[in-house]
Amino acid sequence: MLAGEALGLELPQSDKRLYAIVETDGCASDGIAVATNCWVGRRTMRVEDYGKVAATFVDTQTGRALRVAPRFDARDRAFQYAPEARNRWEAMLLGYQRMPSDELLVVQHVVLKTPVEQLISHAGERIVCDRCGEEILNRREIVREGVRLCRSCAGEGYYRPTDPALLGAAAKFDAES
Repeated sequence: MLAGEALGLELPQSDKRLYAIVETDGCASDGIAVATNCWVGRRTMRVEDYGKVAATFVDTQTGRALRVAPRFDARDRAFQYAPEARNRWEAMLLGYQRMPSDELLVVQHVVLKTPVEQLISHAGERIVCDRCGEEILNRREIVREGVRLCRSCAGEGYYRPTDPALLGAAAKFDAES
């Protein structure tokens, strides 16, 4: 909500103007989705799992971006705002609701390394990987020497095929490049 205020956008959004890059795959990403109406499935949220409860919010019309993260001492300070809390969890639940946002969160204006136009998906655009034959959506292909590759075939995947035929093709392509 603080990001929307700082960017001059009403949240939760009713359009796709705000783009969120969340730095965790945990519950914080769900909370951010509900508060902003940015969702992975709507192509308005991206998960870059750095293991941090933080997110960068981008106004796709102006390009302005800011990163919001909790202050390092917010958990400890929560008890000051919820002295009646019976435990740490309840102190955070109540304290965060009462704590002024500048004591709870750090807001930092940032510039994205990759332009937001490249991060946003391009619905309806599809090609086929020249190596594995799988469909690649939204301009996510990598072109090497005129060969269109998915990220996995280009060596940037999070998995490696065990099929000897695919392994052989990958090794052959890598040897040629």
